[in-house]
Amino acid sequence: MHDVINLAVIVAYLVAVAVIGLKLSGRQRSAADYFTAERSLPWWAVMFSIVATETSTLTVISVPGVAYLGSFSFVELAVGYLIGRILVAFVLLPLYFRGGFVSAYQYLGQRFGRQLQALASVTFLITRLLAEGVRLFAGAIPIKLLLAEFGVNINYFVIVLAITAVTVAYTYVGGIKAVVWTDFLQMALYLTGAVVCIVVLLGQVGLGGLGTAYQAGKLTVFNFDAPILTSPYAFVTAIVGGALLTMGSHGSDQLIAQRVLSCRSLSDGRKAMIGSAVAVGIQFALFSLVGALLWVASNGASLQQLGLRSDQIFGEFILRGLPVGLSGLLVAGILAATMGSLSSALNSLSNSTIADLLQSWAGRTPSPEAMLKIARWATGLWALVMVGFASMFTSTDNPVVELGLSIASYTYGALLGAFLLGRLVRRADGVAAGIAFLATLLGTGWAAVGLRIGEAGKPLAFPWFVPLGVAITLTVGGLLSLLRPSRPAPLEAHLAEPVS
Repeated sequence: MHDVINLAVIVAYLVAVAVIGLKLSGRQRSAADYFTAERSLPWWAVMFSIVATETSTLTVISVPGVAYLGSFSFVELAVGYLIGRILVAFVLLPLYFRGGFVSAYQYLGQRFGRQLQALASVTFLITRLLAEGVRLFAGAIPIKLLLAEFGVNINYFVIVLAITAVTVAYTYVGGIKAVVWTDFLQMALYLTGAVVCIVVLLGQVGLGGLGTAYQAGKLTVFNFDAPILTSPYAFVTAIVGGALLTMGSHGSDQLIAQRVLSCRSLSDGRKAMIGSAVAVGIQFALFSLVGALLWVASNGASLQQLGLRSDQIFGEFILRGLPVGLSGLLVAGILAATMGSLSSALNSLSNSTIADLLQSWAGRTPSPEAMLKIARWATGLWALVMVGFASMFTSTDNPVVELGLSIASYTYGALLGAFLLGRLVRRADGVAAGIAFLATLLGTGWAAVGLRIGEAGKPLAFPWFVPLGVAITLTVGGLLSLLRPSRPAPLEAHLAEPVS
């Protein structure tokens, strides 16, 4: 009976979120309305949508596992995130709002030509499919555990397909409005779930459990002893690498940029961008506290003693450690995180396909009605492709939160580097930028696969991939620009226009 109630809660949630998403989205009249809501959304809703999009399932199920094995490492990363988003708000956002863009890569098209715009878009599409595939798979983990309680053994592919189908139901019709408003509701659900878990765990271990966690170093935020190059949670790595990582993810990734472009003004966009960093820090702290309290409740048992992977620790507690109904609500919260991230990804993939590839290369713009139809078809197509990509990660043993961030980090350096090259090097043209972009992809790819550090041969920590990529882009692009004829940057006059 316990599991039947939990399943009923989950099914009720799935139906409710699809209906609410469709109701709140209203009628879409054009592709611009579908992708940016005609710049009509309030900044606070966009802020919560950014948070729901970026943290997703990886935060909900993986960060407690990271804290269980270590400490409040992700809160340290959030400090770097705040620095990076302040820079994005004042360096990159003005470019997008001045240009009236619906895609971040339209700036690269005007600055360097449509070839680089297309290259950046394709890079984004591939990266997003891989990273979002990890997130989608992560959302299937607790569902599989719950079904196993019934003796039902359904593989991950079927679960992923079902989650995607429900998400497409409102994303296909409602566009960015449905995405943002359901993100807001879904974030409220999974944050409520985190607070409920903290209350339940404190009831089990008492307030003295916090003292136990503190004495064991589980509440430590800043790590000054970890190796800088190989640990993602070393202080310098988290602050410097985290700042540039978030500049790449929030300044050059269409997934996040599209949300900000739905704000009413540049000022509102800055509020949403910077506010999201504060909210993410709070989120990281909540889920890290869950992991620390789980460690206390388990008497510090190892993964081998538990017979679990780190990503399964929180899921096991949800299914076995919470009262009836609450566990179903928490699984629904994990689904909420998955669906919020997935809906955002599908809408941004469709947006980039049309704005950066179709419109840029077609030579003409179809009617608003035709564009809206194409946008919806593109959303459905990308949903099918996403299911295939998610099935690639069902055998990984790494914490999925680190895997997802690592995949994205491989290309953020090239994307962010291209934007900074356009801003900092006036002589840079499309040829220099294109060669630098490809060189950066090759360089960071080699660093990810072939670079090993120290006698233990450990890989470079994922936050360093973005700084490395930016350095390669600016160095190669800058040197090539010196060898090419001097010419004015195409956007210089345009960038001088005031922003309303």
